[in-house]
Amino acid sequence: MKVLYYIVGTIFALYLCAQVVPGFYISTFFAAAMVSVLLGVCAITIRPLLLVLTLPITLLTFGLFSFVINAGILLAIAGIVDGFSIDGFVPALLSSILIVFVQWIVQRFA
Repeated sequence: MKVLYYIVGTIFALYLCAQVVPGFYISTFFAAAMVSVLLGVCAITIRPLLLVLTLPITLLTFGLFSFVINAGILLAIAGIVDGFSIDGFVPALLSSILIVFVQWIVQRFA
């Protein structure tokens, strides 16, 4: 059940980013659902490996480099999914911060 909350919360966060962050575009609900599922898969598989590889810089920045990792994952997913695009690194970074914040709220109340 928590996986469903994660997916729905991420879809909500993606639509919120599309409204708030300039340069962040989602065209269909299917694209948002695909991005949400891919973000979940990347959070389980790729993100831990990237966090271990970048541990020294993550420690130096007190964990803020993890937002850069999330932005890179978002940019990679934008290259894969049709109907989802990000116009550069700054919109990806801002949206990754917003997505993490919404996912944190969902985890607190789920």
